[in-house]
Formats: sequence, structure tokens, C-alpha cells
Amino acid sequence: MLDFRQLRYFVAVADSLHFGRAAARLHISQPPLSRQIAALEASLGVTLFLRNARQVSLTPAGARLHADARAILAAIDRATLNARAAADGEAGALSIGFTMCAAYSVVPGYARRFAARYPEVALALREVVSNDLALQVAEGQIDAAIVFPQAQRAGIVRRTVLREPLCLALPRGHRLAGRRQLAAADLAQESFVAAVAEVAPALREAVLALCREAGFEPAIRMEVQLQQTILSLVAEGAGVALVPASMRRVRLEGVVFKSLRSDVRVMQELIWRNDNHNPCLARFLDLAAAAD
Repeated sequence: MLDFRQLRYFVAVADSLHFGRAAARLHISQPPLSRQIAALEASLGVTLFLRNARQVSLTPAGARLHADARAILAAIDRATLNARAAADGEAGALSIGFTMCAAYSVVPGYARRFAARYPEVALALREVVSNDLALQVAEGQIDAAIVFPQAQRAGIVRRTVLREPLCLALPRGHRLAGRRQLAAADLAQESFVAAVAEVAPALREAVLALCREAGFEPAIRMEVQLQQTILSLVAEGAGVALVPASMRRVRLEGVVFKSLRSDVRVMQELIWRNDNHNPCLARFLDLAAAAD
């Protein structure tokens, strides 16, 4: 069996074709180096070097082993570096779940910066309905998630990464679509399309809070799970909707977005398990904190 140390000694001699220089490079004296090369030749049953008083040269067997040994040692060096990188979170795998709103707000920037800084990490991004994400984090199916605030779960750490206002989504032909300025009170008689409360309770509460702030209870005629579906229904004239301002980036034909003056904000949180020791997650959390 090949001995790792003997391989390094052999490559040093084969590179320089000089035992004295190889010994100096290895920081050992020449006699133990000669003994290790002799032991390697004995274990392989071949002659690796031709020696005379004037020079050292490789035999055909030595030349073949020289090429293979350099590849083996390079692979070992890479394996060492890879192991250290994985331990430091610079290599490995990381899975992040997110809602559609996060896809139009913080996720693209996080993903771009993380991929640029840690190209050896396999980053899996999963867009999931909001109420499924906390469970997936709790069960260890994903490392972290970006969600609307939800009920506290034991063992889950959370950090607010975004606070944004709600904006109004109107059908392009709506009577209010051409007005420069709108107040929430202008919507008192409108039919609303909104997210199901069980899917995104914090978002639903923000919608109710904005309307109640203006003195009315919204008439919610349709409830769906996804913000994209809400906007599609608005485009078809099914009603109006209050959605996170980041959803303006969807630019869906048939939908007009309007700003409304209000102090109501909807938050998105980054959540993860406190016992998740994936070093790649630690790197991601640092990057997200620096971006906030």
C-alpha cells in the first residue's frame, strides 16, 4: 500500500532529480530520505530511480508514478481544503424557503450576494405557501425561511428583515385608477381580494388595520393563497387589493398600483432553528444581517 509520506518524499526527489535538494526542501537530512525512497521501491517491487555518481533519473515506472503521485497529492490537498471550507461554511449546501412577496423584495439580493461570495455552496431556493414554511424549518426540511410573522414556535429564531407599506392594486379601468392621489377612505365601498387569513395572518391583519384606520371594514369577496393570484384577479376586475409594496415589481398587465398614506407596515422575517449548526447557514445569516 502506498504511504502518504513516502509519496511526498518521492515527488520531491522526482521534481528535483537531486536527493540533497529534495532533502533540503523537505527539511530533513538526506539519509532518512534515501531510506524512505528505498522502502517505497521495496513495497512496490520496482526501481523508481537510476542513480550514479553524476545524476539521478526516473525509470519508466518512476515517471508513471511521478504523474500519478502528483495527481494523488493534489487530490488530497483539495480534499483537505474542501473539508476546511465545509467546516467554515464556504462549501456545502443550504436551503432557503420564501414567500412570493420575498421573491420580489429581499430574496434576489440575498441570493446574488451569497452566490457571489460562496460559489462552492449549493444554494436551493424554494418558493412555498407562507404557512408551510415555519413547519418546514421546524422539521428540518429547509435551513431557513423568509416569512410573514407567524405564531412563535419553540426552538425557532426570528429576525425582521423587511418592513414595507401596503399599496393599492386596481384594475386598469377602475374609476379610481386615473386619480393622482388616493386615501384609504376612498375604498370603503369597494370589493376586496385578499390572502386567506390562515395562510398569511400578519398580512391579513395589516390589510384590516389599514382599512380600519380609515374608518371602515373591508368587504372581502374573494380569498386566495398567493399574491400573484390576487393580482391576476384584480386584473380581471374581480376587486381591488392591498398588497405589499414590493409586489409592484410584478408589473402585471391590467393592474395599476397606487400608494396610500398610512403608518401600517407589513413585516417579513428570516427564521431558522436555533439548533441548526449548518456552517453555511451561519454565513447566510451574517450576509443577511449585513444587508439589512
